[in-house]
Amino acid sequence: MTTMTAIVTNPDRSLSPVQVERPTPGPTEVLIKNAAAGINPVDWKIRANGDIFRMFDPNAPMILGWDVAGEIVEAGAGVTRFAAGDRVFGMPRFPRPAGGYAEYVVAGSREVARIPDNVADIEAGALPLAVLTAWQSIVDTLKVCAGDRVLIHAASGGVGHLAVQIAKARGAEVWGTASAENHAALRDLGLDHPIDYKTERFEDIATDMDAVLDLVGTSDYPTRSVQSLKPGGKLVVVPSPEEMPPQEALDKADVTATWILVEPDYAALECIARMLQDGTLRVAIADTRPLSQIGELHAIGETGGPMGKLVATIN
Repeated sequence: MTTMTAIVTNPDRSLSPVQVERPTPGPTEVLIKNAAAGINPVDWKIRANGDIFRMFDPNAPMILGWDVAGEIVEAGAGVTRFAAGDRVFGMPRFPRPAGGYAEYVVAGSREVARIPDNVADIEAGALPLAVLTAWQSIVDTLKVCAGDRVLIHAASGGVGHLAVQIAKARGAEVWGTASAENHAALRDLGLDHPIDYKTERFEDIATDMDAVLDLVGTSDYPTRSVQSLKPGGKLVVVPSPEEMPPQEALDKADVTATWILVEPDYAALECIARMLQDGTLRVAIADTRPLSQIGELHAIGETGGPMGKLVATIN
């Protein structure tokens, strides 16, 4: 049996490295030698609260992580898009287990895309879950287009700072809530109107919005966001379907709202790769640690952390 190092969740909610069997790609799958694994809020929520999606095998070690970036070392039968040596990134299987906190990961060949030559593995590994959440919210669900007025909550977060850039690339005018210390960096990424959520009420500043992307969910943000929308406007709430505003509030304001759960999407990743290549999309890296220290990255994320994404590097 060929083994590899992976990080598993222990009964006491800690994380530790173990040796597990290296996966083998099946038909239409590729085996990726993982170089960087992004950390996302869903990771530490599952570690702390258990398998919230009820997808993991209770009799097997729980290996978290869905952000993958590295080099293909083996292609399964029927794979036509890639060959050994190709650098790829993606978010396999979400919300089903992908085993991203490991040296090797198996993914469907249509769940990953090529990494542009000008993008480092750490940057690519930081992106998939966050950037697909941003893309599927801004492009597919809110259908933001040129001239739209868009408000993004938690604009300096892992998803938020990417959503700002995607909305700007589509020609929108963008407002965003964030701590004042992050306003300059967000302006550099294209944010038109930063709002300090600690001292300002966003619904008094961002008005007549065509779309709102709520990446906070708590503190009554979804219900307050309805006040920012113009009639016919749209709201996307990402954190939980339980945080949707009351239907009567939506009806009264003549707006619509929905919750979304991100899913694998190689076509979107290919569009994102082109943005990375031409410089219209950049990812902010907040901190990196070796895979063996991934518990430290969880601790940083759970306390709010600095602007951008947390990434574990893998030899």
